[in-house]
Amino acid sequence: MKLYNTFSDKIEEFTPINENKVTMYVCGPTVYDYPHLGHARCYITWDILYRYLKFLGYDVKYCRNITDVDDKILKKAREEKTTAEVVSKRYYEIFSEAMKKLNVLKPDIEPFATKTIGEMISIIKDLIKKDYAYEVNGDVYFRVKKFKDYGKLSKQPIDDLIAGARVETSDIKEDVLDFALWKKDEEYGYPSPFGKGRPGWHIECSAMSRKYLGKTIDIHAGGADLIFPHHENEIAQSECANGCKFVNYWLHNGFVTINKEKMSKSLKNFVTIQDMLENYDANTVRLFILTNHYRMPVEFSSQALEGAKSGWKRIQTAANSVIKFVNTQNLPDIMQTPEIKLFKEAMDNDLNTSKALAVIFDCTLKANKAVADKNLQEAEKYAALLIKLSDIMGFKIEKEKIDETELQNRFYTIINDMDFLSDEDKKLKGYSLMEKIIEYRNKARVEKNWTNADKIRNLLDKISIVLKDSKEGTIWEEKNGT
Repeated sequence: MKLYNTFSDKIEEFTPINENKVTMYVCGPTVYDYPHLGHARCYITWDILYRYLKFLGYDVKYCRNITDVDDKILKKAREEKTTAEVVSKRYYEIFSEAMKKLNVLKPDIEPFATKTIGEMISIIKDLIKKDYAYEVNGDVYFRVKKFKDYGKLSKQPIDDLIAGARVETSDIKEDVLDFALWKKDEEYGYPSPFGKGRPGWHIECSAMSRKYLGKTIDIHAGGADLIFPHHENEIAQSECANGCKFVNYWLHNGFVTINKEKMSKSLKNFVTIQDMLENYDANTVRLFILTNHYRMPVEFSSQALEGAKSGWKRIQTAANSVIKFVNTQNLPDIMQTPEIKLFKEAMDNDLNTSKALAVIFDCTLKANKAVADKNLQEAEKYAALLIKLSDIMGFKIEKEKIDETELQNRFYTIINDMDFLSDEDKKLKGYSLMEKIIEYRNKARVEKNWTNADKIRNLLDKISIVLKDSKEGTIWEEKNGT
């Protein structure tokens, strides 16, 4: 597998530090507002890398942090006349729900900055001891020029950085490039040897990646906007504190743009994930993002989304057709098929998702042909391929729901046996009636009324509907072969 390493500006063969184990850190959100399509692009991209590494057989330890202490969070708290804790908790929950809806897997570790203050202070103390940092009136700054390799990630000479970098300016700093490790804050701060204060943004990721993944990690990823100053500063403080290389592979995804401008909250040109999912399903949003190579910009437009919507419909329709035709409990091993080989070749070449999607679309054509020809062996092969490849790409193949009128007609055959329903309940139609029946069954299970629970399941079985229980709740679907 080859990946483009921002540090070397080259596509390199990926070789983990510890043979079959991979440590992977992704910069998570600052939770002070609604997540937007730019966040979706970032976290879907690294979700694909996480899924694909696991598909290849690696034991992946994936850490994605949550920044819940920050100037922006405090500003929002003041605006809303509440506390930073209330703001960060609310927007973290909104972010988590958005990721769940987009079928982005939770990382193995999701640390909060406020729970890692002790580790940050420890690193800052080490940097002061080694003379890489200095304290001024309760603030602590990193001496950038003392780290001779500063600028090696962003490929910018120190003089250019001084001239044009987005850096904090302060009369008390020794140098314009020096960045904050700790900020004095008597009102909202945490106790420390330097006085009451809050960590600088950059030190958070250095502390959390070291605590949970180690001093040297395999992969550090995030948006291209983080290359400078965030990732550059992470390298400086981590390598000076730890005395060793920080990251072996730096990976960065491109922006989502609107009218060729980066989508961002500061430009007020962003589309929230919540708004997006009101008009398009999660599979369509994911397909829209993955049609483009992860390092390239993605231009947001309704035309592109409509194209992705049509594309997903082709995959979904073919998958439903072939899955319905075969017995999905007895699918063949497809790991040695030419399609898997082509898929791997695409993904092994720096996660070329557009070529990988082409393999999936080719499978839809062949799946449709197998069903039309009533070729069971071929149909089973392409059912297995569509299920496996869709899962690696993070798509959810939803089973086709029964037409509402047909569902209502089926209910007519069992409605008289449903004595647990009230007369008012029996006036409900189709899907609404189905939800009410599930509600009664769940109530029976909670009350340990197994007689009623089993009766409901058996009645639904008569009309070829099965219930499936999971942590997320109860879903219903048509039985295979009906």
